[in-house]
Amino acid sequence: MSRWILLALAMLPFAAGAVVIRDDVDDARYQIDALAFPALADMPGEGHGVLIAPRWVLTAAHAAPMEGMGATITIDGKGYGVERVFVHPGFRRMPEALGKEALATGNPSRIHAFLAASDDIALIRLATPAKDVQPVALYRGAAEVAQIAALIGKGATGNGAVGLVPGGPHRTTLRRAYNALTGGNDRYLWYRFDPPPQALPLEGVLGNGDSGGPLVIEEHGTPRLVGLGSWISAVPEHALEAGFYGQVVYNVRVSRYLDWIESTIGRDASH
Repeated sequence: MSRWILLALAMLPFAAGAVVIRDDVDDARYQIDALAFPALADMPGEGHGVLIAPRWVLTAAHAAPMEGMGATITIDGKGYGVERVFVHPGFRRMPEALGKEALATGNPSRIHAFLAASDDIALIRLATPAKDVQPVALYRGAAEVAQIAALIGKGATGNGAVGLVPGGPHRTTLRRAYNALTGGNDRYLWYRFDPPPQALPLEGVLGNGDSGGPLVIEEHGTPRLVGLGSWISAVPEHALEAGFYGQVVYNVRVSRYLDWIESTIGRDASH
């Protein structure tokens, strides 16, 4: 499947990126220093991941480097080669026909159903360790729902009233927003983009272009990775557009994949 289906087609609401903000809050309040989250990994071209061990990056499977792409990942301003990519066996590449059908009919419901049944997670082993960057700890509980989480990324931006900036770049200034996790299942955690005045002071959601970006909560003063940006379910009145109030963002639920993560790292280390 061509990469545009999940990462680049701004009209379809199922590529997750960052960060779309409230229309009544100054964008400067969302912007953070480029090095404020040093464990953020920039995938080749676009997309993110998170450093979880000196030689390991966790990301959404559809955002992982693919054949024919550059294989350098940037972490804290430094480039690291990719030694190997481990894609979860439950990940399924979406048939291109589903994207074409959604464009033709204006109805992305079959795309949503397909993505909801896929394990969109991958591990990347770096060729050399990122020795000077503190990895992010993984969340190991089961109480994510109802917590306030921070989402971080450099992707396409806009605001909830007008959606994404038309034709805007998918690599912009680093931003951080917050949202309340409202639900979860065996694969995903999700949150909704509420409009003012119900919204959090710095509420936001992922937009297009930065899938695999981190969703983080604080646990006893320590940041814990709970999710990875994966896909978006848009509101009916903007069925083929992203970035509007009311949309729901689905994030890979990291806690449900701990066994796979640890067994994959352990199995690779034993070879």
